[in-house]
Amino acid sequence: MMNSVWVLMILGGILAAAVNGRIDVVAKSIVSGGEQAINLSLAMLAVLSFWMGIARVAEKAGLLQVLARLLTPFLRPLFPSLWNNQEAMRHVVLNFAANLLGLGNAATPFGLKAMHAMQQANRERETATDGMCTLLVLNTAGLTIIPTSVIALRAAYGSQDPTATVGVTFLAGMVATMVGLIVDFLFRSLRWKGRRGSRCS
Repeated sequence: MMNSVWVLMILGGILAAAVNGRIDVVAKSIVSGGEQAINLSLAMLAVLSFWMGIARVAEKAGLLQVLARLLTPFLRPLFPSLWNNQEAMRHVVLNFAANLLGLGNAATPFGLKAMHAMQQANRERETATDGMCTLLVLNTAGLTIIPTSVIALRAAYGSQDPTATVGVTFLAGMVATMVGLIVDFLFRSLRWKGRRGSRCS
């Protein structure tokens, strides 16, 4: 779907430039845009490498496992369907902990393993379980202590203090997570009520 949107936008821009007799603008934009993309990528590479290295050291030092143990009592009530699925719950906690530390590369395998473990216990193969939806909400909200991508972008564009938005980013992630979980709970409640109603009828 998104590929189609991008194609339409690009073709629309080229067509508009051709109609107005400014097709030269397209060529200049392609050259300048490519140059800016390369410069931005190189600038971000150094910052991302540094912060990912710091996060990797924390992971190797066992901070990820410690954080996962601390988070388990808070996350377990969010996944009532996983009380008897310890493997899935363990991967969910590790996924959330890795995301919290900005370890996106480490979080992805944990998230995939959690989804796989939940799908193994899923009776309705074509329908996502409540736990899957909740995990998706947590990942989409993007709560993180070290927003490496934001820091890298600010540094690449010459910010005097690239880490100045860390607190605000964490607060925004916290609000997004809370709102997402509330909506997830409401939809889950409506789903349960619908099931009960269909059974009673």
